[in-house]
Amino acid sequence: MKKHINPRKPSITIAETDHERLSNLALAAAARFPEISDGLLLELERARVVADVSVPGDVVGMGSMVEYETDTGDGRRVTLVFPIDADISKGKISVLTPIGTALLGLTAGQTMNWTARDDRQHTLTVLAVTSESYRDLVDGE
Repeated sequence: MKKHINPRKPSITIAETDHERLSNLALAAAARFPEISDGLLLELERARVVADVSVPGDVVGMGSMVEYETDTGDGRRVTLVFPIDADISKGKISVLTPIGTALLGLTAGQTMNWTARDDRQHTLTVLAVTSESYRDLVDGE
């Protein structure tokens, strides 16, 4: 079996409120989606947690619009949301997807490896981040 060498992951920053809500979400999802739950918990564990008001505007958090490019050259613009608000046709991806978890806490210019559900390894690079209040995002519809 071929082994994948995992380069060091980039540092990530997460707001206190997002950290608490995402920890609860990951624990609640553990029974149904253990791999996804474990992946999210690992990211939360290694994150630098800061006060909500101290999160820089270029950090991917819940409700952030993110422009990124994959190792295949595909570029996308998505909004990172909780599972209940996910709608891929509107570009809203759940944090409980492999790519959603990979984007969490990154800033523009950072690159992250992630594993798709088919076990293929990928790399993404964040090109730009636009932060919105998650509440504004949900209430604005």
